[in-house]
Amino acid sequence: MTGITRAPGERHDGGGARRMSASGAWLGRLLLVFAVAVLVNYPWELAQSPLYAGLDDLRAVLWHCFRAALGDGVLMLLIFASGALVFRQGDWFVRPRARGYLVMLAAGLAIGIGVEWAGVHVAQRWAYTEHMPRVPGIEVGIVPVVQMLILPPLIFRIVSTMQRKPTSKKE
Repeated sequence: MTGITRAPGERHDGGGARRMSASGAWLGRLLLVFAVAVLVNYPWELAQSPLYAGLDDLRAVLWHCFRAALGDGVLMLLIFASGALVFRQGDWFVRPRARGYLVMLAAGLAIGIGVEWAGVHVAQRWAYTEHMPRVPGIEVGIVPVVQMLILPPLIFRIVSTMQRKPTSKKE
């Protein structure tokens, strides 16, 4: 016996409850980042849809943009994971400071260019209209790359605000 007193019938969990609580917090945080990312990216996807070829039917636009927003949610999880690896903590985005914003921007830029390059030039999953401004030399759309630079800080701010515990008023 280790000298730890337990109530009758209480079992030792070996720290498992803490691990379950921590893993539950991580899962909750990931789901919240994903959900907020989808909700924030969907209007952006709708707004930029005229810059993509083949999106003439409203139903096709709504469906395509929804699928793209789901993909953007996954990309946000990659940005989240980048920060978690760099800072070794899951709440790195709550008070990101300059280094946190640098991670968001660097990961967003790499992901934005990489996904657009692969989607347009490698897999040929989508094409641009003549109205899409492009990054010279690599011919990927500027608007979707800017999306991955502007929206991640906003999404992380929304998530961190939603996760704050309400302060109790003193009466």
